[in-house]
Amino acid sequence: MEPLQDTTLPKGIRGRFVDAVNGLQMHVLEAGYDAADRPVVLLLHGFPELAFSWRKVMVPLAEAGYRVIAPDQRGYGRTSGWQPGYDVDLRPFNMVNLTRDVVALMGVMGVTKAAAVVGHDFGASVAAYCAVVRPDLFGKVVLMSAPFQGPPAFPVPGDADPADIHAALAALDRPRKHYHRYYSTPQADRDMCQCPQGISDFLRGYFHAKSADWPGNDPHPLAAWRAEVIAEMPTYYIMNEDQNMAETAAGFMPNPTEIAANAWLTEAELAVYAEEFSRTGLQGGLNWYRCRFENELLDELRLFGGRTIDLPACFIAGDKDWGAYQRPGALGKMQQHAFTRMEDVHFVPGAGHWVQQEQPRETGRLLSDFLAG
Repeated sequence: MEPLQDTTLPKGIRGRFVDAVNGLQMHVLEAGYDAADRPVVLLLHGFPELAFSWRKVMVPLAEAGYRVIAPDQRGYGRTSGWQPGYDVDLRPFNMVNLTRDVVALMGVMGVTKAAAVVGHDFGASVAAYCAVVRPDLFGKVVLMSAPFQGPPAFPVPGDADPADIHAALAALDRPRKHYHRYYSTPQADRDMCQCPQGISDFLRGYFHAKSADWPGNDPHPLAAWRAEVIAEMPTYYIMNEDQNMAETAAGFMPNPTEIAANAWLTEAELAVYAEEFSRTGLQGGLNWYRCRFENELLDELRLFGGRTIDLPACFIAGDKDWGAYQRPGALGKMQQHAFTRMEDVHFVPGAGHWVQQEQPRETGRLLSDFLAG
């Protein structure tokens, strides 16, 4: 396997491998690598994404004076050394070890302190835990599209069982299921990677559904963590019980005219995702979700329960992104309790969940202004 080729990347970005990163050979994309003394910005992708997802903001950040590093995280892309499959030890995919991956990458690359760690979607959780566990290594932290409420606390007797929400969703007049629960099932990877429409069309429908291009996205705060309330969200979050995610995404598939008009995810760019996930499958990323249902792994994170993030912080999301609201109250808890220096919260017009791809100019400006400030 070769690094991602320059022909698929904007000019000024290179792909290469970094060895001995917490047991991984990590594939990274870099921009602004011409000067070793540049301040470093780390960019951490989410699901189902890659380091490639940052391609549109890397060069502008490099032009602003930064050395920009975006890895394919454990379970993704051209990074190797992780164990594929469903019947594997999940501990390597838990947040503590994913944080260890980032710290190890910095050490191997000779980065003693990064100007900022930036995470999108599930990568926002990794960025947040970097700030929780090793705040000495990062100057600032930026979360995108997924609020962080702080590490979980140890359960108190009498607390509601989180499993109750799944039973309640299944009991609705129109039975539903939460996508996190579906992603933890053995068939989820096969459903999506071996679907009738093919993985390229699956990804096209999935990316379209969560973008500002789908006119049905009208996100708003939800009143409570109750089945009948969260069922207001689109089916790519709260799925119909009798459908898998590939069947769900097929219902959002854009028509040929819409595909041709899509400037933020061209057919050539989509082909990069399709080729990578055709080769690796999605199970590596799905294993991150499964860790949320393992008490033994949650107990590792509960060790940090109550700890705040005290670095200067910023949150960025698209104004058509349900991600900021999918957990009722999370946005407020992030601002009021989890962070002590949450300086900026931005909702980018004309962007859905894939904010750094849909609106890279504005997203890059917000990142540059926050880093400079």
